[in-house]
Amino acid sequence: MTASASPTDTQAAIHIVDDDAGLRVALDGLFRSVGYRTRLFGSAAEFMASNATEAAGCLVLDVRLPDISGLDFQRQLSDAGIAMPVILMTGHGDIPMSVRGMKAGAIDFLPKPFRDQDMLDAVAAALERDRAQRAERRGSADLHARLETLSPRERQVVALVTNGLMNKQVAHGLGLSEITVKIHRGNAMRKMDAKSLADLVKMAEMLRLKP
Repeated sequence: MTASASPTDTQAAIHIVDDDAGLRVALDGLFRSVGYRTRLFGSAAEFMASNATEAAGCLVLDVRLPDISGLDFQRQLSDAGIAMPVILMTGHGDIPMSVRGMKAGAIDFLPKPFRDQDMLDAVAAALERDRAQRAERRGSADLHARLETLSPRERQVVALVTNGLMNKQVAHGLGLSEITVKIHRGNAMRKMDAKSLADLVKMAEMLRLKP
């Protein structure tokens, strides 16, 4: 059964980097036929010179490029903090290189010639990873923003409480009354939108909050 783009894919694009113009056009037609957006590049340099590096989507990348090997380019992207999921395309004899690419985090590698459905399946997996990564980054940014709303004392109380200390122990350690600790804890939970202490503990772990 042929895959088709979901509504959540409409803003994402498949970025095709290959010096073979014929293959670029063929892939463009394949992806557009099932509703995906595409952007085409003849080299790694073209891709880097565009505004595509921060865009939602995935990268369909040939292992053999004229200006740089696909594996070196994949490493450059990672070193630059560009987390766009990569699908590698490889010609005959490039399998060991592609295994290296998979170990470096590529979603899949497809030996040429590949089946259309295999490429569509790989792209679907790459777009799903991109969505998950972006959602995680948004969640982390939101959590840090909420943390910034806490007062220094509320942050201290959260760090201690989520490290397993009882209110009485926190009060003793900070030289406060237990009721004051409870007020700070309640205010912090409200600001962090934590429904329970377990929620607050998970947030503190994500924020790597230490006493």
